[in-house]
Amino acid sequence: MPVDQSLVECSCGQVAVELEGEPIYCTVCHCDDCQFAADELAKLLPREPIMDPFLGTQYVLHRNDRYAVVRGQGLLHPYTFRENSPTRRMVATCCNSPLFVTFENSQHWISLYRQRFVDEAPALQSRIATRFLKDPNALPTDPPAYRSFPLKLIVRLVVSRLQMIIGR
Repeated sequence: MPVDQSLVECSCGQVAVELEGEPIYCTVCHCDDCQFAADELAKLLPREPIMDPFLGTQYVLHRNDRYAVVRGQGLLHPYTFRENSPTRRMVATCCNSPLFVTFENSQHWISLYRQRFVDEAPALQSRIATRFLKDPNALPTDPPAYRSFPLKLIVRLVVSRLQMIIGR
């Protein structure tokens, strides 16, 4: 696999997602939707915790035009835990491994569960949506934490969308 590609796999290896190019951003999300979904997935998938000890879920954001399910497409099952939620958490049914989150509201990225990367996952850049925590001051200071979304994340999302539009 070339250097600019990454692989994400389920625990048993029957489902694999190949990523091309650099990720958009790597973060830990503390929003209420991610916390709720992680709790619900934990009921279904008790062997594999999704949240870290600080109630955050680690994600690698990647352009949705630069990923492909290269193995086990038929084994993926979407979970939506709240009515009208735009998120679908994709889980490999062969071993109940959560792999990534897609968005029905036309977001141009997917959020891959960072722990599913076969090789070294990208370094965390921030903790976001910490306003949903009871005590955000109890978080570690590395990476930096933000009550909402840092400007760097927003800029990277805008730039990646523009690159998609112009075909880069």
